[in-house]
Amino acid sequence: MDIQITGRNVTVNEGLKGYVDGRLGPVLADFPRVESCHAILSREKYRFTAEIVVQGRDKLREVALETTTDMYAAIDAAADKMAKQLRKAREKMIERHHERQRLAEVEEEPGV
Repeated sequence: MDIQITGRNVTVNEGLKGYVDGRLGPVLADFPRVESCHAILSREKYRFTAEIVVQGRDKLREVALETTTDMYAAIDAAADKMAKQLRKAREKMIERHHERQRLAEVEEEPGV
């Protein structure tokens, strides 16, 4: 998957691109429904912000935002948040699927 990286008041060099790809690649590899990922890195005075926006099938849209005094720490924290959000979204989707199956089985049973 291609991860788009945008820098606001930050120069996005190859090292930073490689770090973001290395950090987000394994997180997104576990979720096949994800279609696009956009990492927005910004700096305001001494604060660095990493925002990760993931979009996918079935109305999947998750945003993770983290602000720290270190760019790499912000990327790590945002990636951890995104992994947690995607895991929760997948569990929720699986639970809805199982609930629909249970309802369908109850409707198919003859009247008791």
